[in-house]
Amino acid sequence: MTPTSRKPVEVESRRRPAHVGALASLPLFFPLQGRKVLLAGGTEAAAWKAELLAAAGAEVHVYAVDLEPSFAALLVSGSAAGRLVHHAKPWTPASFDGAALAIADARSDGEAEAFVHAARQSGVPVNVIDNPPFCDFQFGSIVNRSPVVIGISTNGVAPILGQAIRRRIETLLPQSLQIWAGLAGRVRGRALSFLKAGQERRRFWERFTDLAFSGRDAPEETGELESSLLGEARASGSGRVTLVGAGPGDAEYLTLKAVRALQAADVILFDDLVDDAVLELARREAKRLLVGKRGGRESCRQEDINAMMVRLARQGKHVVRLKSGDPMIFGRGGEELDRLAAEGIAASVVPGITAASAMAARLGISLTHRDHAQSVRFVTGHGRHGDLPDTVDWHGLTDAATTTVFYMGARMAGKISAKLISEGMSPHMPVVAVAAVSRKGERKWVGTLGALAAGVDRLGLEDPVLIGVGSVFRENLSRKEAGAPQTAREDALQMQVAGSL
Repeated sequence: MTPTSRKPVEVESRRRPAHVGALASLPLFFPLQGRKVLLAGGTEAAAWKAELLAAAGAEVHVYAVDLEPSFAALLVSGSAAGRLVHHAKPWTPASFDGAALAIADARSDGEAEAFVHAARQSGVPVNVIDNPPFCDFQFGSIVNRSPVVIGISTNGVAPILGQAIRRRIETLLPQSLQIWAGLAGRVRGRALSFLKAGQERRRFWERFTDLAFSGRDAPEETGELESSLLGEARASGSGRVTLVGAGPGDAEYLTLKAVRALQAADVILFDDLVDDAVLELARREAKRLLVGKRGGRESCRQEDINAMMVRLARQGKHVVRLKSGDPMIFGRGGEELDRLAAEGIAASVVPGITAASAMAARLGISLTHRDHAQSVRFVTGHGRHGDLPDTVDWHGLTDAATTTVFYMGARMAGKISAKLISEGMSPHMPVVAVAAVSRKGERKWVGTLGALAAGVDRLGLEDPVLIGVGSVFRENLSRKEAGAPQTAREDALQMQVAGSL
């Protein structure tokens, strides 16, 4: 069946209208450079707060008769940004004069209550360490890439969770970001002076951000970098195209580089198989165009998609061509790159997790387990004219030491089975077919090559089906035949395919 052609369709973002939901507290960033902060207590917990406040440039006045060793050491070493002043006596109401903030490590609720009362009488926001009922504000977990500073708060109810979130964010942000952020402050003035508001400035900062996250060191001298980025931003028709792999479905399989590309896109040309959750990660203002490209269904012609990418890029836009799986595995990415190169348009590729890798992970199977297979092949399930591809070495696919994964092969399942068997493969060879890999409707069939057609029929044709053939799948088949315990999902799927063998 030859799919009919259709025109690209603009799709509105499914995000709700912009409004802010309920907040447990309001996140604020409070400059403290040169300002007085009152800190009562000489404990280790108080020392940590003193170090934090001084790092923000505060002049920290510490009221404590006795100091724990760590605090005494801090007073000796001092702070690179702020100043620490020790008063070897208890605080008094006069201590609050001129203070921007007041913090105390109180030994009892009575002591905390007295400190809070005095602070509020003086109009100073107050925090009693580890005692939320006596706090006007909370200290959150911090990711420090100053001048980029990220604060994380759980409103005092789950500090361990806040620390875990901080650790996760730490892994996403390169240490060099701190230097790049400082550099941004130095080049900002020239960018504002030389570039028009809107697209030119955004192109400048998008390219700057790409460099900041590239892993490169920030240059010490900014002149050459500024000139290069300003020239790119001002050049008319200096659009570009990024081919991005959206992975098999689950948005959490996206790479960080893919997310950054989506958040920098002006226009996104996406296929039917791209999950809505992936699109929700894109820049809100990006125009979204559905361009089809789904086997056996009405689709946009590849020539039209290529022409659209060229036209949009020449308008100076950053175009993201968002493709299911990996753009360079049965994604026609090569054809698109060829056309863009011929037109002189800058293009790059962000790889994605291909469906076969996701299938292997979901099944817990190594496609190249050394006890079973020494090679793996990805094969298209149909040729240009809607039948089995005639350029495939079918006899080579019968090699017992090879795992073969067929893409887009659901409608050809019976012919694939018959062809492999006719070339000498055993009809008892283990096979797995998985529909909608990593998506909500994921379902699988486990069986043998001789029963492949009936198994795929059970899965249906409404979702893409991946077919894996090879002895690496024997464990799945043995578990099914032995009735071994499976997950709840596998139990449900087993019921769907009962009697298929």
